[in-house]
Amino acid sequence: MTLSGALNALKSSSLISWKSSGRLQQTIGRYVEVSGNGLHSGKASTVRIWPEYAGKGRHFDFQSKYSIPASIDFAQQASPLCTSLSTDGLRVRTVEHLLSALEAAGVDNCRIEICNNDDNVDSEAEDSEIEVPILDGSASGWVDAIEEASLVVAVDQWGNSSEQLSPYLNEPVCVQKNDSFVIAVPSPKVVITYGIDFCKVESMRNMGLIKGGSLDNALVCSASEGWLNPPLRFLDEPCRHKILDLVGDLSLFARLGNQGLPVAHIIVYKGGHSVHADFVRRLNESFV
Repeated sequence: MTLSGALNALKSSSLISWKSSGRLQQTIGRYVEVSGNGLHSGKASTVRIWPEYAGKGRHFDFQSKYSIPASIDFAQQASPLCTSLSTDGLRVRTVEHLLSALEAAGVDNCRIEICNNDDNVDSEAEDSEIEVPILDGSASGWVDAIEEASLVVAVDQWGNSSEQLSPYLNEPVCVQKNDSFVIAVPSPKVVITYGIDFCKVESMRNMGLIKGGSLDNALVCSASEGWLNPPLRFLDEPCRHKILDLVGDLSLFARLGNQGLPVAHIIVYKGGHSVHADFVRRLNESFV
């Protein structure tokens, strides 16, 4: 199927209408490389972001052998503490900050090559999972890399560019899980309202997670002593961080190189990756 044919197949539904964003699909101008340790595994990995054809979207190349699209169709059902994509027993963990940066910066199409840096990994079972580096805990490292590479108009295999489309919400949607919820209502522009209530981190450590967490890549707050590693970049930085996660998770709605973040007023309380993903699945149901 040609790219124009694929875009014609991107039909609007009663829930979502696809409209022009006013620009052409983009990709990065050249490849960039970023290395670091994973937040939960603590293991080192390297990410290389490469230009990609228009209409191909964003996808991970695992061990340079397997491709995992950055799509809700490949997101694991139960990932409360990070967003993971998997296929055929292979998994890429903690993709949310990278995807958020790509979505916000307008990198609609790219190939993301990821590999472990651990020379001691000597079994296929241990090498079936790779975690995206956490860097400083924000998306600034990814944004810097994207800006270094610059953006260019993406073209298909025949040299044709393609108009980028945005998903506009037509009616209210609500997804709730216990006392967490995501509500979205139609809006002419993207608006995000986010309320937070963080739990303690001891439980995550007891689960064998955040092995790569430190004062250099996380905000740590004590109930008795307050912030242990000030200053904050912003007074509302914890809430901004959750919005960063949200944008990355909602980017999984993207298809064929078009925008993933719905054009709507999105209201979230005590959100997390699991409820974010359930919201995207609800939107995705309208195309099944």
